[in-house]
Amino acid sequence: MLLNNVTLNLKALQYRLISEEKSIAPLIVFRLLFGLLMLYSLVRFVAKGWIADLYLNPRIHFSYYGFEWVQNPGEFGVYLLFGLAFVGVIGILLGAMYRFSSVIFFLSFTYLELIDKTNYLNHYYFVSLVSFLIIFLPMNRGFSIDQWRNPSLKVTHVPAWMINVIKLQLAIVYCYAGIAKLNYDWLIEAMPLKIWLKAHVDFPVFGVFFAKDWVAYFFSWFGAVYDLFIAFFLMSRKFRPYAYFFVISFHVLTWLLFPIGVFPWVMIAFSTIFMSVHTHERIIEKLNGLFDSVQIKTAASSFSYSAVKSKLIAGTLIVFVVFQLLFPWRFLMYPNDLFWSEEGYRFSWRVMLIEKAGYATFYVTDPETGERNQIFNSEYLTPLQEKMMATQPDMIWQFAQFIKKEYQKKGVMNPVINAEVYATLNGKRSRLLIDPSIDLTKVTDSFAPKEWITEGP
Repeated sequence: MLLNNVTLNLKALQYRLISEEKSIAPLIVFRLLFGLLMLYSLVRFVAKGWIADLYLNPRIHFSYYGFEWVQNPGEFGVYLLFGLAFVGVIGILLGAMYRFSSVIFFLSFTYLELIDKTNYLNHYYFVSLVSFLIIFLPMNRGFSIDQWRNPSLKVTHVPAWMINVIKLQLAIVYCYAGIAKLNYDWLIEAMPLKIWLKAHVDFPVFGVFFAKDWVAYFFSWFGAVYDLFIAFFLMSRKFRPYAYFFVISFHVLTWLLFPIGVFPWVMIAFSTIFMSVHTHERIIEKLNGLFDSVQIKTAASSFSYSAVKSKLIAGTLIVFVVFQLLFPWRFLMYPNDLFWSEEGYRFSWRVMLIEKAGYATFYVTDPETGERNQIFNSEYLTPLQEKMMATQPDMIWQFAQFIKKEYQKKGVMNPVINAEVYATLNGKRSRLLIDPSIDLTKVTDSFAPKEWITEGP
């Protein structure tokens, strides 16, 4: 009897989360918010001159391991990619040639982000993941140019999984960001917030409190609890209004205090997916009232993929979700302190967890003549690249390979390259980050632990 009850409950849960028909309104609202925010982000990126600063001016681009084939395509290619991203996001926003637009945006945006790891931000990764997801969702089946041109496309309901997969994506981001905060420095030392908050003592009204240690501890613990549980409160009809108030308050405050771009607005906007179906339907009704003089009520209709497509999409999304659940834990494969070595740090939702600075000096020795020269990093790197490289061992290794090629062009065929790199983490004393005796041309990059990184502080 107990087994039968469990089976029935699991089937009921499966139906509610996957198969139950839900209003398409949340997907339509999400499409509009996604399109507006991404369009604003692209315009902002161009207006600030970041295309030249991040893609055209640097002499070297630091590729991601496994994605070395993603190369900077040159000035024309970069502008073409941004142009395609604009076309894609406008198509998503308007619901015009939606499938083509979503694929074009995903490919162009993701390619741009893979060109140089110097520019890595968690929310860029997040946008790539979401833009991949929306390829499979029929977000153009209402309030769109596609539906206006072909009224037969209009549907009123979709399977619940199409909405819940976005909720799951947000829940993964929040929960893993919370898990990442469960470390000694964040909870016991209140670092790096002790450092960051004291830089804002001139903040209106509340700035005077930011110099006090207890405030840093409060922010640290509140941030961990918020990230760990906010998604669950957003799923609760009873607590959702209060939870969304905290979403707005938390992200607006972080936007005011820290230079993290549009990420707070992305999280505020995307978290609306948790709101009730009725809320989304009211938004669509108001939008229809703005653009339609006469509103025509249509009979309820549902969207579904064919059996073959459903299986292919289900398999793709299962792999997609499992990868996200497992990949952030890869840091457990490495013996060094994660924040020190940063092996397994990226793509794991570790948002604003460390204050790290470094200084790297490279030396090139010609083994035939014994001549030794010091490299001036600023001759090859932009200020941002130099700053990021000096704290991240994989980028230190990549820069050494670049120097090797530069000296081979000068006739030094087998240069020996050593680096003296000092770094400080969360206010601790500066110390050597890598073994200065290692010839960086003789080691290789891989997922294996880098034995030439020193032990963490």
